[in-house]
Amino acid sequence: MSRCSTASSSSSVCPPARPVPPFPPLRVGRGGDRLRRAVRRRRRVASAALAVVAAALAVGGTEAQASRGAAPPEARAARGAPPAAVRMVSAPVRIADAATVRLLRPGDRVDVVAAERSGAPTVVAAGARVAEVPDPDRGVADGGALVVLSVPRDTARVLVGAGATTRLAVTLC
Repeated sequence: MSRCSTASSSSSVCPPARPVPPFPPLRVGRGGDRLRRAVRRRRRVASAALAVVAAALAVGGTEAQASRGAAPPEARAARGAPPAAVRMVSAPVRIADAATVRLLRPGDRVDVVAAERSGAPTVVAAGARVAEVPDPDRGVADGGALVVLSVPRDTARVLVGAGATTRLAVTLC
């Protein structure tokens, strides 16, 4: 027989039975769903904010670039950077100083300067991209070195003409 029996209520060791207090039902596993919904809401807000910023940057145009310190497209074109629609050609150019050419690597940007003995030096090509640096020629008497530049067709004509009449030098941009 158990210690808490109802047969002899006077000698019972068990406390009197009490009713269970009312409480709301437990819902197990609902907290994770709430967290997921909160994270989704934050992702949506972040996505919307990024979309607004991207639209503002796209609409900004050249005025926004100028306010950040970038030159407007007209100024970049004046410095020698060709517009996107211009067809680029490869122009082999002999530079007077072979040691300078050894410093160049494909992809470098250079300004080509024509240096006449009697006149002031002039920039023949600004911002030309180095396409290739061939191995130096051992049989060349004038000591120059060849470099292949990627430039617009009109600039290539000017480079070839200047290379035939003057000594050319390059400066890294």
